[in-house]
Amino acid sequence: MKRTEREVKTVGIMIGMYCRHHHGTEKICDGCRELYGYARQRSLKCPFGDDKPVCAKCHIHCYQPEMKAKIKEVMKFSGPKMVRSHPLLAVRHLIAARKEAPARKKRTDE
Repeated sequence: MKRTEREVKTVGIMIGMYCRHHHGTEKICDGCRELYGYARQRSLKCPFGDDKPVCAKCHIHCYQPEMKAKIKEVMKFSGPKMVRSHPLLAVRHLIAARKEAPARKKRTDE
């Protein structure tokens, strides 16, 4: 599985955990589904591709402030729980978080 695909899967699991706990539904609610779609889109369109850093270390801030606040809340809640429920994904994310972000590429249209 490619890094980007793994990150999308991890974010989906984290949003699901958050939604079940905070919204009390078995299925993911509309607001959390929207957040997942947004996070998925941002990850898949990342200019770094599979060399993408974790978002917290990235030089490019592609999340809108409202969505960034929502995903931070989800990660703050779900992150510690991932170690127990999905240890392999959690450890891979922690390893990726230690790597530095790649240098910004210069735009060619300037």
